[in-house]
Order: sequence, then C-alpha cells, then structure tokens
Amino acid sequence: MPSASDEALVKRAIEIATAAPRTGDVPIGAVVVDADGRELAAACNGREAMGDPTAHAELLALRAAAAVRGEWRLEGCTLAVTVEPCTMCAGAIGLARVARVVFGAWEPKTGAAGSLWDVLRDRRLNHRPEVVGGVLERECAALLESFFGGFR
Repeated sequence: MPSASDEALVKRAIEIATAAPRTGDVPIGAVVVDADGRELAAACNGREAMGDPTAHAELLALRAAAAVRGEWRLEGCTLAVTVEPCTMCAGAIGLARVARVVFGAWEPKTGAAGSLWDVLRDRRLNHRPEVVGGVLERECAALLESFFGGFR
C-alpha cells in the first residue's frame, strides 16, 4: 500500500516528466531522495536529447544522486519513477543499493519490477530493494498514452 510520501514522490516524478523540454523523449521522470526525504537528484528521459541509449530517467537520476553523495552506494535512498523500470534500470538500481523503488504505471512490455520480469526482487541477487508499484498509476499512464497515442 503506497504511503502519502510515496504519492508525493511520484507526483514529483510526474512534475519532472511534464516540465521536461520537448525533445522527442518519452515523458518519464525520476527522483532520488535520501532516507530523510531530501531530494538528491531528479531527471527525465534523455535518450533523444543526448543521443544516448542508456539515458533513461532512472539512470540519469542515479548518476546525479551518486555525484551529490560522492558515493555510488545509494543505501537508504528511494528512487521514484513514473513508469516501471526496465531491465537495464532495474540492474542499475540493484547495483546502486537503492533501498526502495516506487513507481507509477506498470509496463507489461519491458517492466522488470513485476510485469514482464522481476529483476528487483530476484532472490538470486545480493540486493533486493522494497518495491511499491502502481502509485498514481492512472496519472502516470496518461503521460505515456498522450505521448504514444494509446499506451499498452
């Protein structure tokens, strides 16, 4: 069950996604907060803008948060994102030792937090963050539906 703080984090991720410059990137926003709820970093998708296939919102936010902390381990941190992370992002989240992942829309085509795969909670891995999905799902799915003209 999502908490009020989880909803606030996803609302912040939605703000990031909608405020992003129109570059042709899928409108996905991500935010990383520390254990005290202080925002360390926020990012939107940047694949088109940067010409970088790895410039997903989650990875850009993780990189920026690590730079702020001066440490690649983001233990105690929460990453909130508007859509379920893909396998690449889920792998990076685990490697960064993020404590919690909160996301909005489920992504049945590429999701790696319970839809298509469940990388984040795979018992074979040494780090498994808490995962809370479907937070403000309708609002997050609406961003994708307006971009793609019919998501899912």
